[in-house]
Amino acid sequence: MKNASGAAIRRILAAVCLVAVGLLVLPAATARLLGGEIELNGHNFTLPDGLTIELVAGPPLAERPISAAFDEAGRLYVTDSSGSNEDVKIQLQKKPHRIVRLEDTDGDGRFDKSVVFADRMAFPEGAMWHDGALYVAAPPEIWKLTDTDGDGAADVREVWLDAKTIGHCANDLHGPYLGPDGWVYWCKGAFAEQTYEQTGRAPLVTRASHVFRRRVTGGDVEPVMTGGMDNPVDVVFTPGGERIFTTTFLQHPREGLRDGLIHAVYGGVYGKDHAVLDGHVRTGPLMPVLAHLGAAAPCGLARLESAALGEAFRDNLLACNFNMRKVTRHVLTPQGASFASEDSDFVLSDNLDFHPTDVLEDADGSVIVVDTGGWYKLCCPTSQLWKPDVLGAIYRVTRTDRQAINDPRGLRIAWPRQSVEALIGLLDDPRFAVRDRAIHELHKRGAEATGPLRSVLRESDGSRQRLCAVWALSRIDSADARDATRIALSDKDTTVRQAALHAISLWRDAAALGDLLAVLRTPSDHNRRAAAEALGRSGDAQAVPALLAAAGRAIDRNGEHSAIYAIIEIAAAEATRRGLSSDDPAVQRWTRCPMAG
Repeated sequence: MKNASGAAIRRILAAVCLVAVGLLVLPAATARLLGGEIELNGHNFTLPDGLTIELVAGPPLAERPISAAFDEAGRLYVTDSSGSNEDVKIQLQKKPHRIVRLEDTDGDGRFDKSVVFADRMAFPEGAMWHDGALYVAAPPEIWKLTDTDGDGAADVREVWLDAKTIGHCANDLHGPYLGPDGWVYWCKGAFAEQTYEQTGRAPLVTRASHVFRRRVTGGDVEPVMTGGMDNPVDVVFTPGGERIFTTTFLQHPREGLRDGLIHAVYGGVYGKDHAVLDGHVRTGPLMPVLAHLGAAAPCGLARLESAALGEAFRDNLLACNFNMRKVTRHVLTPQGASFASEDSDFVLSDNLDFHPTDVLEDADGSVIVVDTGGWYKLCCPTSQLWKPDVLGAIYRVTRTDRQAINDPRGLRIAWPRQSVEALIGLLDDPRFAVRDRAIHELHKRGAEATGPLRSVLRESDGSRQRLCAVWALSRIDSADARDATRIALSDKDTTVRQAALHAISLWRDAAALGDLLAVLRTPSDHNRRAAAEALGRSGDAQAVPALLAAAGRAIDRNGEHSAIYAIIEIAAAEATRRGLSSDDPAVQRWTRCPMAG
């Protein structure tokens, strides 16, 4: 953004009344849609009818597990705490933690082998496997750890990102998380000042909380959202690429409210009003909350891609509630330009030392729940008893009548020898891990894959295949890939359009101007919001009149925000002044406001 022009835009918009139609999901008592109890490992677990839970790993394989990630072969990489609650600066010097790799060698669903993948780690706060390497946030860095000789231990350690800050709670970094677009996302908590250089622009200097993103290969760091909350932790992605994250202290504690889930709309400012937000662009009131969870200390989050637990569970979110001894279930439905969330319990333990910290879906659709045990009390106001002797465990949730999935990861597929046409076919495979790997393989084929992916968008009857084709194209850096992606802007499926809008926004595709302006008038609130975002990132002043009208027609705070933020990003002061004098009733909605006086 051009700083002077951006400031001018903000002054112009401040001169009119930007009516904020807030979308607030009101807190509700969590429904207890649970079935019978299961006695296991010192717990009485309660789960929904038809589900069961089993212990799949514990000491000595992993003693105090925090977070976990699967690789392509189904091995589980677990960040494992030493139990230390020493000052984090001391922990940074001692590096007492480790990462272990767990394997199920006999195929019974339980892990039976553990090797130390990396020792001498600072406090590890997330794990992501991608393309042969494990990425781990251990403030102040995010590390890339690679086992090049196949012995199960990382022999190459590289700093993928150096945030250069570590506060007394070590919540400066969480993650990272791989988006369907191929970008890496992570969370900044705490309020330490971080600085990131920006190509052709002034450095990004911020004390606020953020969800950040960056290409796997490096480059500039982009803020997705800005916040006054204390501790954003985990990020997941809807099928269309929307970001949902867990966070603590999204508001000052009041009437049982404190933590929850947030839908991170690009450029939004969220959380409680705090001095760290000074200087950050706002388009109106703070952005709305998706779901309130109370003083839950929510952390690990997952979206279920399969229907292995039942069709009603597909695309549900599961959130770990560290303080409340449970994992909660969140069923999202579109509401305006965002979502509404129906909340209930998923796994609940009666054991006071059950502290779930991560949850993830295995390739067969079963759910892995990581319980870190009783060791943690650092900076946790509701966990003040240090119990390093109360060790953690890893559990698996499945249907009681589950049916085995044949080769859920596609390990029998000779991936390097697959033709582009064969990979295209796998984009519609019922196994989500196979689809994900096919997307990655097509990305590596680059230009060779672009034409066939274009054909999928033009000819395929399968919306799932077209959606995966968009995500494969989003990772290919070429003008042909951008041109092919624009085909999906007129797709009959709103989710496919949403993914295409997200990809076009990421690439700042100025050639999509006409198509994006057309999407601004479509019935889908989500598509209109994403089109406004993409127009703002393209930087074309021709979009200003349509964005002004889109802001006036928005039915909720999320849609209005994206249109206004896009105008601010474009930073065309004269075009904005002219646009505000339009005869369009939607624009006049602003100027008729008594506050515009």
